[in-house]
Amino acid sequence: MDRRERRDRRQHGHAGRTAVAVGILLGLGAAGATGCSNSRAAADDVKGAGDPVAVLRRAADTLDGAGSSKATTSMEMATGGTRVTIRGRGVYDYRHRLGRLTVVLPEDPAGTAEHQPITELLAPGALFMKNRGAGVPADKWVRVDTATVSDGNLVTGGATDPYTAAEVLRGTRTAAYVGRTEVGGTPVRHYRGTADLADAARGASAANRAPLEAAAKGFATTEVPFDVYLDDQGRIRKLRQRFSFVNGRQKTPVAVASTTLLYGFGAPADVRLPRPQDIYAGRIAEDEH
Repeated sequence: MDRRERRDRRQHGHAGRTAVAVGILLGLGAAGATGCSNSRAAADDVKGAGDPVAVLRRAADTLDGAGSSKATTSMEMATGGTRVTIRGRGVYDYRHRLGRLTVVLPEDPAGTAEHQPITELLAPGALFMKNRGAGVPADKWVRVDTATVSDGNLVTGGATDPYTAAEVLRGTRTAAYVGRTEVGGTPVRHYRGTADLADAARGASAANRAPLEAAAKGFATTEVPFDVYLDDQGRIRKLRQRFSFVNGRQKTPVAVASTTLLYGFGAPADVRLPRPQDIYAGRIAEDEH
Protein backbone atom coordinates (compact mmCIF):
# COMPACT_ATOMS: atom_id res chain seq x y z
CA MET A 1 0.00 0.00 0.00
CA ASP A 2 1.61 3.27 -1.08
CA ARG A 3 1.53 6.57 0.82
CA ARG A 4 -1.43 7.95 -1.19
CA GLU A 5 -3.60 4.86 -0.48
CA ARG A 6 -2.82 5.04 3.23
CA ARG A 7 -3.75 8.75 3.23
CA ASP A 8 -7.04 8.10 1.36
CA ARG A 9 -7.94 5.26 3.73
CA ARG A 10 -7.29 7.45 6.80
CA GLN A 11 -9.44 10.20 5.34
CA HIS A 12 -12.24 7.72 4.58
CA GLY A 13 -12.09 6.40 8.15
CA HIS A 14 -12.27 9.91 9.55
CA ALA A 15 -15.18 10.66 7.24
CA GLY A 16 -17.03 7.53 8.38
CA ARG A 17 -16.54 8.32 12.06
CA THR A 18 -17.52 11.91 11.38
CA ALA A 19 -20.72 10.79 9.63
CA VAL A 20 -21.64 8.57 12.62
CA ALA A 21 -20.87 11.38 15.06
CA VAL A 22 -22.93 13.86 13.02
CA GLY A 23 -25.84 11.38 13.01
CA ILE A 24 -25.73 11.08 16.82
CA LEU A 25 -25.44 14.82 17.26
CA LEU A 26 -28.35 15.40 14.91
CA GLY A 27 -30.42 12.94 16.89
CA LEU A 28 -29.46 14.57 20.14
CA GLY A 29 -29.95 17.98 18.59
CA ALA A 30 -33.46 17.08 17.43
CA ALA A 31 -34.34 15.61 20.80
CA GLY A 32 -32.75 18.54 22.55
CA ALA A 33 -34.64 21.00 20.38
CA THR A 34 -37.94 19.25 21.16
CA GLY A 35 -37.19 19.09 24.85
CA CYS A 36 -36.10 22.70 24.88
CA SER A 37 -39.26 23.69 23.03
CA ASN A 38 -41.46 21.79 25.50
CA SER A 39 -39.53 23.15 28.46
CA ARG A 40 -39.80 26.66 27.06
CA ALA A 41 -43.56 26.26 26.56
CA ALA A 42 -43.96 24.99 30.11
CA ALA A 43 -41.82 27.84 31.43
CA ASP A 44 -43.82 30.39 29.46
CA ASP A 45 -47.05 28.86 30.80
CA VAL A 46 -45.85 29.13 34.40
CA LYS A 47 -44.49 32.62 33.78
CA GLY A 48 -47.89 33.65 32.52
CA ALA A 49 -49.57 32.24 35.61
CA GLY A 50 -47.00 33.59 38.05
CA ASP A 51 -44.86 32.02 40.77
CA PRO A 52 -46.51 28.71 41.81
CA VAL A 53 -46.33 29.39 45.57
CA ALA A 54 -47.79 32.89 45.20
CA VAL A 55 -50.49 31.70 42.81
CA LEU A 56 -51.66 28.95 45.15
CA ARG A 57 -51.67 31.18 48.21
CA ARG A 58 -54.14 33.41 46.32
CA ALA A 59 -56.37 30.57 45.11
CA ALA A 60 -58.97 31.06 47.85
CA ASP A 61 -59.29 34.75 46.93
CA THR A 62 -60.01 33.75 43.33
CA LEU A 63 -62.97 31.68 44.54
CA ASP A 64 -64.40 34.79 46.20
CA GLY A 65 -64.70 36.37 42.78
CA ALA A 66 -66.34 33.21 41.39
CA GLY A 67 -69.33 33.71 43.69
CA SER A 68 -70.58 30.13 43.88
CA SER A 69 -70.21 26.69 42.38
CA LYS A 70 -71.30 23.10 42.51
CA ALA A 71 -69.04 20.76 44.44
CA THR A 72 -68.30 17.06 44.61
CA THR A 73 -66.23 15.62 47.44
CA SER A 74 -64.70 12.29 48.35
CA MET A 75 -62.78 11.23 51.43
CA GLU A 76 -60.75 8.03 51.46
CA MET A 77 -59.20 6.38 54.46
CA ALA A 78 -57.87 2.94 55.34
CA THR A 79 -59.35 1.48 58.50
CA GLY A 80 -59.21 -2.10 59.75
CA GLY A 81 -57.50 -3.19 56.56
CA THR A 82 -60.38 -1.84 54.48
CA ARG A 83 -60.36 1.28 52.34
CA VAL A 84 -63.44 3.39 53.01
CA THR A 85 -64.70 6.18 50.75
CA ILE A 86 -67.28 8.79 51.77
CA ARG A 87 -68.78 10.85 48.94
CA GLY A 88 -70.60 14.16 48.90
CA ARG A 89 -72.30 16.45 46.40
CA GLY A 90 -73.79 19.92 46.66
CA VAL A 91 -73.26 23.66 46.22
CA TYR A 92 -71.17 26.38 47.84
CA ASP A 93 -71.54 30.15 48.20
CA TYR A 94 -68.03 31.60 48.51
CA ARG A 95 -69.09 35.15 49.28
CA HIS A 96 -71.11 34.13 52.34
CA ARG A 97 -69.03 31.02 53.17
CA LEU A 98 -72.13 28.81 53.12
CA GLY A 99 -72.45 25.35 51.60
CA ARG A 100 -74.79 22.39 51.43
CA LEU A 101 -73.66 18.81 50.80
CA THR A 102 -75.40 15.47 50.73
CA VAL A 103 -72.89 13.00 52.13
CA VAL A 104 -73.23 9.28 51.43
CA LEU A 105 -71.53 6.85 53.78
CA PRO A 106 -70.11 3.57 52.45
CA GLU A 107 -72.19 0.41 52.21
CA ASP A 108 -71.62 -2.51 54.55
CA PRO A 109 -69.72 -5.58 53.25
CA ALA A 110 -73.00 -7.10 52.03
CA GLY A 111 -73.67 -4.08 49.85
CA THR A 112 -76.43 -2.65 52.04
CA ALA A 113 -76.50 1.03 52.95
CA GLU A 114 -75.96 1.23 56.72
CA HIS A 115 -76.97 4.87 57.03
CA GLN A 116 -79.26 7.35 55.37
CA PRO A 117 -77.42 10.10 53.48
CA ILE A 118 -76.39 12.92 55.79
CA THR A 119 -77.26 16.50 54.87
CA GLU A 120 -74.49 18.89 55.88
CA LEU A 121 -74.66 22.66 56.01
CA LEU A 122 -71.29 24.41 56.07
CA ALA A 123 -71.05 27.82 57.70
CA PRO A 124 -68.31 30.06 59.14
CA GLY A 125 -67.11 28.26 62.28
CA ALA A 126 -69.90 25.68 62.24
CA LEU A 127 -71.05 22.42 60.69
CA PHE A 128 -74.72 21.38 60.80
CA MET A 129 -75.68 17.74 60.15
CA LYS A 130 -79.08 16.15 59.64
CA ASN A 131 -79.71 12.38 59.73
CA ARG A 132 -76.69 12.18 61.97
CA GLY A 133 -78.15 9.09 63.65
CA ALA A 134 -76.92 7.93 67.05
CA GLY A 135 -80.15 8.86 68.81
CA VAL A 136 -80.69 12.26 67.19
CA PRO A 137 -84.36 12.86 66.21
CA ALA A 138 -84.89 12.73 62.43
CA ASP A 139 -86.14 16.31 62.26
CA LYS A 140 -83.26 17.81 64.24
CA TRP A 141 -79.87 19.16 63.24
CA VAL A 142 -76.60 18.59 65.09
CA ARG A 143 -74.32 21.61 65.35
CA VAL A 144 -70.55 21.23 65.58
CA ASP A 145 -68.28 24.15 66.46
CA THR A 146 -65.44 23.56 64.00
CA ALA A 147 -62.91 25.34 66.21
CA THR A 148 -63.43 22.71 68.93
CA VAL A 149 -62.74 19.57 66.89
CA SER A 150 -59.12 18.47 66.68
CA ASP A 151 -59.07 18.40 62.88
CA GLY A 152 -60.80 21.75 62.33
CA ASN A 153 -63.52 19.89 60.37
CA LEU A 154 -61.12 19.01 57.59
CA VAL A 155 -62.02 15.37 58.23
CA THR A 156 -64.80 15.17 60.87
CA GLY A 157 -67.77 15.70 58.55
CA GLY A 158 -66.59 13.17 55.99
CA ALA A 159 -66.16 16.05 53.53
CA THR A 160 -63.78 18.99 53.61
CA ASP A 161 -65.42 22.40 53.43
CA PRO A 162 -64.41 23.61 49.92
CA TYR A 163 -63.41 27.07 51.09
CA THR A 164 -61.47 25.73 54.07
CA ALA A 165 -59.69 23.33 51.72
CA ALA A 166 -58.76 26.31 49.54
CA GLU A 167 -57.54 28.26 52.57
CA VAL A 168 -55.15 25.43 53.45
CA LEU A 169 -53.31 26.51 50.28
CA ARG A 170 -52.56 29.85 51.95
CA GLY A 171 -49.94 27.87 53.85
CA THR A 172 -48.22 26.65 50.67
CA ARG A 173 -44.49 26.33 51.32
CA THR A 174 -43.30 24.50 48.24
CA ALA A 175 -45.01 24.07 44.90
CA ALA A 176 -44.08 23.03 41.39
CA TYR A 177 -45.86 23.30 38.09
CA VAL A 178 -46.52 19.81 36.68
CA GLY A 179 -48.11 20.66 33.34
CA ARG A 180 -51.28 21.18 31.35
CA THR A 181 -54.16 18.71 31.50
CA GLU A 182 -57.97 18.68 31.71
CA VAL A 183 -60.49 18.24 34.51
CA GLY A 184 -64.04 17.56 33.40
CA GLY A 185 -63.19 18.80 29.91
CA THR A 186 -61.79 22.11 31.21
CA PRO A 187 -58.13 22.97 30.45
CA VAL A 188 -56.22 23.35 33.72
CA ARG A 189 -52.75 23.85 35.14
CA HIS A 190 -51.61 21.09 37.49
CA TYR A 191 -49.52 22.02 40.53
CA ARG A 192 -48.07 19.77 43.22
CA GLY A 193 -46.75 20.91 46.56
CA THR A 194 -46.90 20.94 50.35
CA ALA A 195 -48.78 23.31 52.64
CA ASP A 196 -48.33 23.93 56.35
CA LEU A 197 -51.46 24.13 58.51
CA ALA A 198 -49.95 26.59 60.99
CA ASP A 199 -48.96 28.93 58.16
CA ALA A 200 -52.41 28.50 56.61
CA ALA A 201 -54.09 29.46 59.89
CA ARG A 202 -52.07 32.68 60.10
CA GLY A 203 -53.14 33.69 56.60
CA ALA A 204 -56.72 32.45 56.74
CA SER A 205 -59.95 34.43 56.94
CA ALA A 206 -61.21 35.19 60.44
CA ALA A 207 -63.80 32.39 60.36
CA ASN A 208 -61.27 29.70 59.41
CA ARG A 209 -58.38 30.82 61.58
CA ALA A 210 -59.43 28.95 64.72
CA PRO A 211 -60.41 25.71 62.92
CA LEU A 212 -57.08 25.62 61.06
CA GLU A 213 -55.20 26.36 64.28
CA ALA A 214 -57.02 23.39 65.85
CA ALA A 215 -56.04 21.21 62.90
CA ALA A 216 -52.41 22.32 63.16
CA LYS A 217 -52.38 21.13 66.78
CA GLY A 218 -54.54 18.04 66.31
CA PHE A 219 -53.08 16.39 63.23
CA ALA A 220 -50.10 14.04 63.40
CA THR A 221 -48.19 16.51 61.20
CA THR A 222 -48.86 20.05 60.04
CA GLU A 223 -47.63 19.21 56.54
CA VAL A 224 -50.35 18.67 53.91
CA PRO A 225 -49.17 17.31 50.55
CA PHE A 226 -51.52 18.31 47.73
CA ASP A 227 -52.25 18.27 44.03
CA VAL A 228 -54.33 21.16 42.71
CA TYR A 229 -55.68 22.00 39.27
CA LEU A 230 -56.47 25.63 38.37
CA ASP A 231 -58.34 26.80 35.30
CA ASP A 232 -57.21 29.78 33.22
CA GLN A 233 -59.10 32.12 35.55
CA GLY A 234 -57.12 30.78 38.51
CA ARG A 235 -60.13 29.00 40.00
CA ILE A 236 -59.68 25.65 41.72
CA ARG A 237 -61.21 22.86 39.67
CA LYS A 238 -59.77 19.94 41.61
CA LEU A 239 -57.91 19.77 44.90
CA ARG A 240 -56.58 16.59 46.46
CA GLN A 241 -55.08 16.91 49.93
CA ARG A 242 -53.54 14.24 52.16
CA PHE A 243 -53.99 14.58 55.91
CA SER A 244 -52.51 12.51 58.73
CA PHE A 245 -54.32 12.46 62.05
CA VAL A 246 -54.46 10.36 65.19
CA ASN A 247 -57.85 8.74 65.75
CA GLY A 248 -58.94 8.77 69.37
CA ARG A 249 -59.36 5.01 69.34
CA GLN A 250 -55.86 4.22 68.09
CA LYS A 251 -52.40 5.70 68.47
CA THR A 252 -51.07 5.16 64.96
CA PRO A 253 -51.76 8.01 62.49
CA VAL A 254 -54.55 7.51 59.98
CA ALA A 255 -53.94 8.70 56.42
CA VAL A 256 -56.89 10.46 54.81
CA ALA A 257 -57.09 11.67 51.22
CA SER A 258 -59.68 14.38 50.60
CA THR A 259 -60.61 15.33 47.03
CA THR A 260 -62.76 18.33 46.11
CA LEU A 261 -64.09 18.99 42.59
CA LEU A 262 -65.53 22.43 41.80
CA TYR A 263 -67.58 23.12 38.66
CA GLY A 264 -70.69 24.94 37.49
CA PHE A 265 -69.42 28.30 38.74
CA GLY A 266 -72.25 30.78 39.24
CA ALA A 267 -74.79 28.04 40.03
CA PRO A 268 -77.52 29.06 42.51
CA ALA A 269 -76.45 28.31 46.08
CA ASP A 270 -79.28 29.28 48.39
CA VAL A 271 -78.23 27.84 51.75
CA ARG A 272 -80.43 28.46 54.78
CA LEU A 273 -79.15 27.58 58.21
CA PRO A 274 -81.38 25.82 60.79
CA ARG A 275 -83.45 27.79 63.25
CA PRO A 276 -82.27 27.53 66.89
CA GLN A 277 -85.30 25.40 67.80
CA ASP A 278 -84.39 22.89 65.09
CA ILE A 279 -80.94 22.19 66.57
CA TYR A 280 -80.59 19.13 68.81
CA ALA A 281 -79.34 20.00 72.27
CA GLY A 282 -78.99 16.48 73.67
CA ARG A 283 -75.97 14.25 73.97
CA ILE A 284 -74.78 12.52 70.82
CA ALA A 285 -73.76 8.88 71.09
CA GLU A 286 -70.45 7.95 69.51
CA ASP A 287 -70.60 5.67 66.49
CA GLU A 288 -68.71 2.43 66.96
CA HIS A 289 -67.71 1.94 63.30
